[in-house]
Amino acid sequence: MYSEIYISLGSNSGDRHAMIGRAVCGLAEAFAHMDATIKVAEPVAGPAVGFVSENPFVNVGVLLSVRKSNAWTAAELESLLDATQAVERSISSMPHRNADGSYRDREIDIDIIAVDDVVYSSERLVLPHPRMRGRYFVLRPMVSLLPGWRHPATGLAVEDMLSECGDTENHACAE
Repeated sequence: MYSEIYISLGSNSGDRHAMIGRAVCGLAEAFAHMDATIKVAEPVAGPAVGFVSENPFVNVGVLLSVRKSNAWTAAELESLLDATQAVERSISSMPHRNADGSYRDREIDIDIIAVDDVVYSSERLVLPHPRMRGRYFVLRPMVSLLPGWRHPATGLAVEDMLSECGDTENHACAE
């Protein structure tokens, strides 16, 4: 039996495509022990969301299918986050925030968006990602990788969430 983990990767600093490629390879290595297969969506380019930057982002969606025969435990979900953060740190030690807490340019950003139909919340991780519905650059690739997925808390199909966004220039939608 397989479980599906949907991850969003983004980069707006350095060689953006190379950073994303390194992240995909890092995820493959990090989840190889779970017999992971990986599918990567076409890149979505656009401006920064949540802060002002002259550097556009390149974002991709990544679908990890991993061997999993039972329900996810809290410890396993936190371990997924640890693994993705380790991949992120192996690529770049750049912080994602300025000293005042505001966002900044980054070489790589890895966010777990959804794990199957899991609803989970801790200080470190919220699933599904709480801002996914307002992010075109998350939803557009997700539609191609997980077209039948429904948000487990709202029941909304990913296609419907994307339709609410439209094909927007700024890559953020009303939340």
